[in-house]
Amino acid sequence: MSWNQGGGPWGGGGGQSPWGRGPKPPNFDDLLRKSQDRLRRILPVGPMRGRGLILLVAALIVLWIASGFYRVEPDELGVVLRFGAYNRMAYPGLNYHLPTPIELALTPKVTRVNRVEVGFRDTSQRSAGGRATELPEESLMLTGDENIVDINFTVFWLIKDARAYLFNIRNPDGTVKSAAESAMREVIGRTEIARAFAEGRGKIETDTQALLQEILDSYNSGVEITQVQLQKVDPPGPVIDAFRDVQSAKIDQQRLINEAQAYRNNVVPVAHGDAARVVQEAEAYRQQVVRAAEGDAARFLSVYESYKAAEDVTARRLYIETMEHILRTTTKIFLDKSAAASGVVPYLPLPNLLQPLPLPATTTPQPAAPPVPQTRGTPR
Repeated sequence: MSWNQGGGPWGGGGGQSPWGRGPKPPNFDDLLRKSQDRLRRILPVGPMRGRGLILLVAALIVLWIASGFYRVEPDELGVVLRFGAYNRMAYPGLNYHLPTPIELALTPKVTRVNRVEVGFRDTSQRSAGGRATELPEESLMLTGDENIVDINFTVFWLIKDARAYLFNIRNPDGTVKSAAESAMREVIGRTEIARAFAEGRGKIETDTQALLQEILDSYNSGVEITQVQLQKVDPPGPVIDAFRDVQSAKIDQQRLINEAQAYRNNVVPVAHGDAARVVQEAEAYRQQVVRAAEGDAARFLSVYESYKAAEDVTARRLYIETMEHILRTTTKIFLDKSAAASGVVPYLPLPNLLQPLPLPATTTPQPAAPPVPQTRGTPR
Protein backbone atom coordinates (compact mmCIF):
# COMPACT_ATOMS: atom_id res chain seq x y z
CA MET A 1 0.00 0.00 0.00
CA SER A 2 1.00 3.63 -0.36
CA TRP A 3 2.07 4.12 3.24
CA ASN A 4 4.45 1.16 2.98
CA GLN A 5 6.44 3.18 0.49
CA GLY A 6 6.00 6.54 2.14
CA GLY A 7 6.69 5.47 5.70
CA GLY A 8 3.16 5.67 7.18
CA PRO A 9 -0.50 6.34 6.41
CA TRP A 10 0.09 10.14 6.60
CA GLY A 11 2.79 10.11 3.93
CA GLY A 12 6.40 11.06 4.22
CA GLY A 13 9.21 8.81 5.36
CA GLY A 14 11.54 8.38 8.23
CA GLY A 15 8.86 7.15 10.64
CA GLN A 16 7.36 10.62 11.19
CA SER A 17 4.44 10.99 13.52
CA PRO A 18 0.90 11.61 12.23
CA TRP A 19 1.22 15.25 13.43
CA GLY A 20 3.91 16.02 10.85
CA ARG A 21 7.35 17.34 11.70
CA GLY A 22 6.30 18.96 14.97
CA PRO A 23 6.98 17.66 18.51
CA LYS A 24 6.04 14.10 19.32
CA PRO A 25 2.76 13.45 21.20
CA PRO A 26 2.98 12.96 25.00
CA ASN A 27 3.50 9.45 26.31
CA PHE A 28 0.59 8.49 28.60
CA ASP A 29 2.62 5.87 30.38
CA ASP A 30 5.19 8.51 31.34
CA LEU A 31 2.45 10.82 32.59
CA LEU A 32 0.91 8.09 34.77
CA ARG A 33 4.34 7.21 36.19
CA LYS A 34 5.07 10.81 37.07
CA SER A 35 1.69 11.17 38.81
CA GLN A 36 2.36 8.10 40.95
CA ASP A 37 5.77 9.50 41.93
CA ARG A 38 4.22 12.79 43.06
CA LEU A 39 1.63 10.89 45.14
CA ARG A 40 4.40 8.86 46.86
CA ARG A 41 6.24 12.07 47.74
CA ILE A 42 3.07 13.55 49.32
CA LEU A 43 2.19 10.49 51.41
CA PRO A 44 4.30 9.62 54.47
CA VAL A 45 7.13 7.17 54.01
CA GLY A 46 6.96 3.76 55.63
CA PRO A 47 4.08 2.30 57.58
CA MET A 48 2.24 5.68 57.54
CA ARG A 49 1.77 5.52 53.80
CA GLY A 50 -1.15 3.07 53.96
CA ARG A 51 -2.82 5.03 56.75
CA GLY A 52 -2.56 8.31 54.83
CA LEU A 53 -4.11 6.68 51.79
CA ILE A 54 -7.03 5.53 53.92
CA LEU A 55 -7.49 9.03 55.32
CA LEU A 56 -7.46 10.50 51.83
CA VAL A 57 -10.06 8.04 50.59
CA ALA A 58 -12.22 8.72 53.69
CA ALA A 59 -12.00 12.46 53.08
CA LEU A 60 -13.07 11.98 49.48
CA ILE A 61 -16.04 9.86 50.59
CA VAL A 62 -17.10 12.48 53.13
CA LEU A 63 -16.95 15.20 50.48
CA TRP A 64 -18.95 13.04 48.09
CA ILE A 65 -21.65 12.43 50.72
CA ALA A 66 -21.73 16.13 51.64
CA SER A 67 -22.30 17.06 48.01
CA GLY A 68 -25.89 15.88 48.43
CA PHE A 69 -26.89 19.03 50.38
CA TYR A 70 -28.68 21.67 48.29
CA ARG A 71 -30.89 24.70 48.83
CA VAL A 72 -34.32 25.37 47.33
CA GLU A 73 -35.06 29.10 47.03
CA PRO A 74 -38.46 30.57 48.03
CA ASP A 75 -39.52 30.97 44.39
CA GLU A 76 -38.45 27.40 43.49
CA LEU A 77 -39.67 23.86 43.98
CA GLY A 78 -37.32 20.88 44.07
CA VAL A 79 -37.83 17.69 42.08
CA VAL A 80 -35.53 14.84 43.13
CA LEU A 81 -34.62 12.21 40.52
CA ARG A 82 -33.23 8.81 41.46
CA PHE A 83 -31.30 7.22 38.61
CA GLY A 84 -33.09 9.63 36.24
CA ALA A 85 -36.64 8.78 37.40
CA TYR A 86 -38.94 10.92 39.54
CA ASN A 87 -38.63 10.14 43.26
CA ARG A 88 -40.02 12.96 45.43
CA MET A 89 -40.65 16.69 45.76
CA ALA A 90 -38.52 19.10 47.81
CA TYR A 91 -39.77 22.38 49.24
CA PRO A 92 -37.98 25.70 49.90
CA GLY A 93 -35.14 25.48 52.41
CA LEU A 94 -32.08 23.26 52.95
CA ASN A 95 -32.60 19.73 51.60
CA TYR A 96 -30.53 16.62 51.00
CA HIS A 97 -30.45 13.99 48.28
CA LEU A 98 -28.16 11.05 47.78
CA PRO A 99 -24.96 12.10 46.03
CA THR A 100 -24.56 12.06 42.31
CA PRO A 101 -25.01 9.88 40.31
CA ILE A 102 -27.57 8.20 42.57
CA GLU A 103 -29.92 11.17 42.91
CA LEU A 104 -30.21 14.57 41.26
CA ALA A 105 -32.29 17.61 42.27
CA LEU A 106 -33.90 20.00 39.77
CA THR A 107 -35.22 23.35 41.03
CA PRO A 108 -37.53 25.06 38.53
CA LYS A 109 -38.82 28.54 39.44
CA VAL A 110 -42.55 28.01 39.97
CA THR A 111 -43.52 31.60 40.89
CA ARG A 112 -41.71 33.43 38.09
CA VAL A 113 -44.04 34.72 35.38
CA ASN A 114 -42.61 33.76 31.99
CA ARG A 115 -43.24 35.71 28.80
CA VAL A 116 -43.72 34.46 25.24
CA GLU A 117 -44.07 36.87 22.30
CA VAL A 118 -45.92 35.94 19.13
CA GLY A 119 -45.69 38.01 15.96
CA PHE A 120 -42.70 40.05 17.11
CA ARG A 121 -39.51 39.79 19.13
CA ASP A 122 -38.53 42.33 21.73
CA THR A 123 -34.83 43.18 21.57
CA SER A 124 -32.49 44.93 23.96
CA GLN A 125 -32.47 47.97 21.66
CA ARG A 126 -36.17 48.48 22.24
CA SER A 127 -35.63 49.74 25.76
CA ALA A 128 -33.09 52.21 24.36
CA GLY A 129 -35.54 53.57 21.80
CA GLY A 130 -35.29 50.82 19.18
CA ARG A 131 -38.18 48.96 17.55
CA ALA A 132 -39.29 45.38 17.95
CA THR A 133 -38.62 42.90 15.17
CA GLU A 134 -41.80 42.06 13.26
CA LEU A 135 -42.46 38.46 12.17
CA PRO A 136 -45.22 38.48 9.50
CA GLU A 137 -45.23 34.68 9.26
CA GLU A 138 -46.56 34.61 12.83
CA SER A 139 -48.67 37.79 12.97
CA LEU A 140 -50.73 37.65 9.75
CA MET A 141 -54.01 35.84 10.38
CA LEU A 142 -57.30 35.32 8.54
CA THR A 143 -60.49 36.68 10.15
CA GLY A 144 -63.97 35.22 10.05
CA ASP A 145 -65.07 37.56 7.21
CA GLU A 146 -62.04 36.56 5.09
CA ASN A 147 -59.89 39.60 5.83
CA ILE A 148 -56.23 39.58 6.87
CA VAL A 149 -55.21 41.18 10.14
CA ASP A 150 -51.77 41.79 11.63
CA ILE A 151 -51.74 40.77 15.33
CA ASN A 152 -48.95 40.91 17.88
CA PHE A 153 -49.64 39.50 21.33
CA THR A 154 -47.85 38.35 24.46
CA VAL A 155 -48.57 35.29 26.61
CA PHE A 156 -47.70 35.23 30.31
CA TRP A 157 -47.45 31.85 32.02
CA LEU A 158 -46.04 30.13 35.08
CA ILE A 159 -45.42 26.59 36.31
CA LYS A 160 -48.32 25.04 38.23
CA ASP A 161 -47.04 21.40 38.27
CA ALA A 162 -43.26 21.07 38.39
CA ARG A 163 -43.26 17.31 37.81
CA ALA A 164 -45.42 17.52 34.67
CA TYR A 165 -43.46 20.56 33.48
CA LEU A 166 -40.13 18.71 33.69
CA PHE A 167 -41.17 15.32 32.32
CA ASN A 168 -44.04 15.90 29.84
CA ILE A 169 -42.76 18.70 27.60
CA ARG A 170 -39.26 19.06 26.19
CA ASN A 171 -39.30 22.73 25.10
CA PRO A 172 -41.75 24.69 27.30
CA ASP A 173 -41.30 28.07 25.61
CA GLY A 174 -41.65 26.61 22.13
CA THR A 175 -44.67 24.54 23.16
CA VAL A 176 -46.45 27.54 24.70
CA LYS A 177 -45.64 29.70 21.67
CA SER A 178 -46.91 27.15 19.13
CA ALA A 179 -50.09 26.47 21.12
CA ALA A 180 -50.71 30.20 21.60
CA GLU A 181 -50.36 30.92 17.90
CA SER A 182 -52.72 28.06 17.06
CA ALA A 183 -55.32 29.21 19.62
CA MET A 184 -55.15 32.81 18.42
CA ARG A 185 -55.62 31.78 14.78
CA GLU A 186 -58.69 29.76 15.72
CA VAL A 187 -60.24 32.62 17.70
CA ILE A 188 -59.48 35.19 14.99
CA GLY A 189 -60.98 32.80 12.42
CA ARG A 190 -64.31 33.15 14.24
CA THR A 191 -64.14 36.95 14.63
CA GLU A 192 -65.00 39.68 12.14
CA ILE A 193 -62.31 42.23 11.40
CA ALA A 194 -64.41 45.20 12.59
CA ARG A 195 -64.90 43.63 16.03
CA ALA A 196 -61.20 42.76 16.22
CA PHE A 197 -60.33 46.44 15.79
CA ALA A 198 -62.91 47.74 18.27
CA GLU A 199 -64.92 46.20 21.09
CA GLY A 200 -63.93 42.59 20.41
CA ARG A 201 -60.34 42.85 21.70
CA GLY A 202 -61.22 41.86 25.25
CA LYS A 203 -63.22 38.84 24.11
CA ILE A 204 -60.37 37.77 21.82
CA GLU A 205 -57.97 37.80 24.77
CA THR A 206 -60.24 35.82 27.10
CA ASP A 207 -61.22 33.27 24.44
CA THR A 208 -57.60 32.75 23.41
CA GLN A 209 -56.49 32.29 27.01
CA ALA A 210 -59.22 29.71 27.68
CA LEU A 211 -58.49 27.78 24.48
CA LEU A 212 -54.71 27.90 25.06
CA GLN A 213 -55.12 26.60 28.62
CA GLU A 214 -57.31 23.78 27.31
CA ILE A 215 -54.64 22.79 24.77
CA LEU A 216 -51.83 22.82 27.33
CA ASP A 217 -53.92 20.84 29.81
CA SER A 218 -54.49 18.20 27.15
CA TYR A 219 -50.70 17.93 26.90
CA ASN A 220 -50.46 17.62 30.71
CA SER A 221 -47.78 20.29 30.48
CA GLY A 222 -48.01 21.63 34.03
CA VAL A 223 -48.23 25.20 32.66
CA GLU A 224 -50.81 27.79 33.72
CA ILE A 225 -51.64 30.75 31.44
CA THR A 226 -52.09 33.89 33.50
CA GLN A 227 -52.77 36.42 30.73
CA VAL A 228 -52.97 36.89 26.97
CA GLN A 229 -52.33 40.52 26.05
CA LEU A 230 -52.84 41.95 22.57
CA GLN A 231 -50.08 44.36 21.63
CA LYS A 232 -51.19 45.36 18.13
CA VAL A 233 -54.24 44.69 15.95
CA ASP A 234 -53.80 46.43 12.58
CA PRO A 235 -54.46 45.78 8.91
CA PRO A 236 -51.46 44.54 6.89
CA GLY A 237 -48.95 47.25 6.02
CA PRO A 238 -49.52 47.36 2.22
CA VAL A 239 -53.29 48.01 2.59
CA ILE A 240 -53.39 50.05 5.79
CA ASP A 241 -54.01 53.35 3.93
CA ALA A 242 -56.93 51.92 1.97
CA PHE A 243 -58.32 50.35 5.12
CA ARG A 244 -58.16 53.68 6.94
CA ASP A 245 -60.10 55.28 4.08
CA VAL A 246 -62.76 52.60 4.40
CA GLN A 247 -62.93 53.09 8.16
CA SER A 248 -63.22 56.85 7.69
CA ALA A 249 -66.10 56.32 5.24
CA LYS A 250 -67.83 54.03 7.73
CA ILE A 251 -67.41 56.65 10.45
CA ASP A 252 -68.95 59.30 8.17
CA GLN A 253 -71.79 56.94 7.34
CA GLN A 254 -72.47 56.31 11.02
CA ARG A 255 -72.32 60.05 11.73
CA LEU A 256 -74.90 60.80 9.02
CA ILE A 257 -77.12 58.01 10.33
CA ASN A 258 -76.88 59.46 13.82
CA GLU A 259 -77.73 62.95 12.55
CA ALA A 260 -80.74 61.62 10.65
CA GLN A 261 -81.84 59.68 13.70
CA ALA A 262 -81.51 62.80 15.85
CA TYR A 263 -83.60 64.79 13.35
CA ARG A 264 -86.20 62.04 13.32
CA ASN A 265 -86.28 61.97 17.10
CA ASN A 266 -86.88 65.73 17.05
CA VAL A 267 -89.53 65.87 14.32
CA VAL A 268 -91.62 62.80 15.10
CA PRO A 269 -92.47 63.76 18.71
CA VAL A 270 -93.46 67.27 17.55
CA ALA A 271 -95.71 65.78 14.87
CA HIS A 272 -97.22 63.41 17.42
CA GLY A 273 -97.84 66.34 19.76
CA ASP A 274 -99.51 68.40 17.03
CA ALA A 275 -101.68 65.45 16.04
CA ALA A 276 -102.70 64.88 19.64
CA ARG A 277 -103.50 68.60 20.04
CA VAL A 278 -105.67 68.62 16.90
CA VAL A 279 -107.47 65.49 18.06
CA GLN A 280 -108.09 66.99 21.48
CA GLU A 281 -109.36 70.23 19.98
CA ALA A 282 -111.69 68.29 17.68
CA GLU A 283 -112.89 66.22 20.60
CA ALA A 284 -113.52 69.38 22.65
CA TYR A 285 -115.44 70.94 19.74
CA ARG A 286 -117.48 67.78 19.36
CA GLN A 287 -118.28 67.75 23.04
CA GLN A 288 -119.24 71.43 22.87
CA VAL A 289 -121.54 70.97 19.89
CA VAL A 290 -123.12 67.85 21.34
CA ARG A 291 -123.70 69.50 24.72
CA ALA A 292 -125.17 72.60 23.03
CA ALA A 293 -127.44 70.47 20.89
CA GLU A 294 -128.48 68.44 23.89
CA GLY A 295 -129.19 71.70 25.80
CA ASP A 296 -131.23 73.11 22.95
CA ALA A 297 -133.15 69.86 22.65
CA ALA A 298 -133.80 69.82 26.40
CA ARG A 299 -134.93 73.46 26.33
CA PHE A 300 -137.22 72.77 23.39
CA LEU A 301 -138.69 69.75 25.15
CA SER A 302 -139.20 71.81 28.29
CA VAL A 303 -140.98 74.52 26.32
CA TYR A 304 -142.99 71.94 24.50
CA GLU A 305 -144.08 70.34 27.77
CA SER A 306 -145.08 73.77 29.10
CA TYR A 307 -146.91 74.47 25.88
CA LYS A 308 -148.82 71.19 26.16
CA ALA A 309 -149.80 72.09 29.72
CA ALA A 310 -151.17 75.57 28.84
CA GLU A 311 -151.25 76.23 25.14
CA ASP A 312 -152.76 79.76 25.17
CA VAL A 313 -150.58 81.12 27.91
CA THR A 314 -147.48 79.54 26.48
CA ALA A 315 -148.17 80.80 22.95
CA ARG A 316 -148.70 84.37 24.26
CA ARG A 317 -145.52 84.18 26.36
CA LEU A 318 -143.53 82.89 23.40
CA TYR A 319 -144.89 85.73 21.27
CA ILE A 320 -143.99 88.32 23.85
CA GLU A 321 -140.48 86.93 24.38
CA THR A 322 -139.90 86.75 20.64
CA MET A 323 -141.02 90.32 20.09
CA GLU A 324 -138.93 91.50 23.03
CA HIS A 325 -135.88 89.85 21.53
CA ILE A 326 -136.57 91.34 18.10
CA LEU A 327 -137.40 94.87 19.24
CA ARG A 328 -134.36 95.04 21.52
CA THR A 329 -132.00 95.29 18.57
CA THR A 330 -134.17 97.21 16.01
CA THR A 331 -134.90 100.91 15.47
CA LYS A 332 -138.23 101.83 17.05
CA ILE A 333 -140.41 104.70 15.80
CA PHE A 334 -143.79 105.58 17.30
CA LEU A 335 -146.50 107.27 15.19
CA ASP A 336 -149.61 108.68 16.91
CA LYS A 337 -152.49 109.39 14.54
CA SER A 338 -154.54 111.16 17.21
CA ALA A 339 -151.81 113.78 17.71
CA ALA A 340 -151.92 114.89 14.09
CA ALA A 341 -155.07 116.96 14.65
CA SER A 342 -153.48 118.91 17.51
CA GLY A 343 -150.53 120.07 15.37
CA VAL A 344 -147.91 117.85 17.05
CA VAL A 345 -145.58 115.85 14.82
CA PRO A 346 -146.61 112.22 15.32
CA TYR A 347 -142.99 110.95 15.24
CA LEU A 348 -140.97 109.64 18.20
CA PRO A 349 -137.51 108.05 17.50
CA LEU A 350 -136.92 106.18 20.75
CA PRO A 351 -133.33 104.86 20.01
CA ASN A 352 -132.08 108.41 19.43
CA LEU A 353 -133.50 109.53 22.73
CA LEU A 354 -131.66 106.76 24.60
CA GLN A 355 -128.26 107.80 23.23
CA PRO A 356 -126.12 110.03 25.52
CA LEU A 357 -125.88 113.68 24.57
CA PRO A 358 -122.44 114.98 23.34
CA LEU A 359 -120.50 117.21 25.71
CA PRO A 360 -120.37 120.90 24.78
CA ALA A 361 -117.14 122.27 23.25
CA THR A 362 -116.95 125.21 25.72
CA THR A 363 -117.41 125.45 29.44
CA THR A 364 -120.20 128.05 29.08
CA PRO A 365 -123.35 126.54 30.44
CA GLN A 366 -126.04 126.20 27.84
CA PRO A 367 -129.76 126.23 28.51
CA ALA A 368 -131.26 122.83 28.63
CA ALA A 369 -133.28 121.74 25.65
CA PRO A 370 -137.01 121.59 26.19
CA PRO A 371 -138.26 118.11 26.72
CA VAL A 372 -139.72 116.45 23.74
CA PRO A 373 -143.32 115.60 24.32
CA GLN A 374 -143.87 111.87 24.33
CA THR A 375 -147.02 110.53 22.88
CA ARG A 376 -148.17 107.09 23.51
CA GLY A 377 -149.25 105.15 20.54
CA THR A 378 -149.38 101.75 19.01
CA PRO A 379 -145.97 100.49 17.79
CA ARG A 380 -145.81 99.53 14.19
